[in-house]
Amino acid sequence: MLQIDQLTKTFGAKTAVKAATFTVEKPAMIGIIGRSGAGKSTLLRMLNCLTEVSAGTIMFDGVDVTALRGAAKRNWQSQCAMIFQQFNLVPRMDVVSNVLHGILNRRSTLATMFNLYPDEDIHKAIAILDRLGIAEHAPKRAEALSGGQQQRVAIARALMQDPKIILADEPIASLDPMNAQVVMQSLRQIHEEDGRMVIANLHTLDTARRYCDRVIGMRDGKIVFDGTPDQLTTGVARDIYGADETFSEAATSTEIETLNAEVVKLAEVAESV
Repeated sequence: MLQIDQLTKTFGAKTAVKAATFTVEKPAMIGIIGRSGAGKSTLLRMLNCLTEVSAGTIMFDGVDVTALRGAAKRNWQSQCAMIFQQFNLVPRMDVVSNVLHGILNRRSTLATMFNLYPDEDIHKAIAILDRLGIAEHAPKRAEALSGGQQQRVAIARALMQDPKIILADEPIASLDPMNAQVVMQSLRQIHEEDGRMVIANLHTLDTARRYCDRVIGMRDGKIVFDGTPDQLTTGVARDIYGADETFSEAATSTEIETLNAEVVKLAEVAESV
């Protein structure tokens, strides 16, 4: 389905992504991990055509995405929905209208100006919100919701596009562990029930192992690991993050039990000093 070949992005003298190459033959849930600045976000932005490619190709179902322009490019972006860390909602607008923004590119300018949508689209938006467990918040302003709820609204907006691929750029980075798990479970459910490809940039190893079928590790713009969650050992993680033997997975965990255990451990160390 998706073929990435020698994908490269340079910003002046700096190379953010270096000859990234991988193939996804069927819908899967893929996690991309690596330290800040590894090139994860730039890679996703190239896939969505938000960032221009310096070299290499992106092929999807036989179509060269890197060659798309104008309406064809906008059509691809509707098929390749993007979810951001900071939600990118309109705070003072109600939740259902934020979800309906997922189909703005299909609406006329006049309809968009007056926020006019067919009943069919409104019902679809509410059904998606219901699927994500937040339909009761449909009439509320987006700013009235918690961070986890707002991220689910962003997911609903992406689903409103009926995309073939969902790209999630650090979707849980600003969430507490409980909301992080709810959001990741929602993305996993969408992959399993809809058969959609989901590619998510993640900053925690336990999340990648728990929710993803495949994990890609990036370091300094290069793909240095591509395998199953079981193959993502602590040693491999150290190599991906460029860390030494003091590297602790618990420090990046989103699991509540792990976090509690780490707090207890730190408290015990403090008492012994």
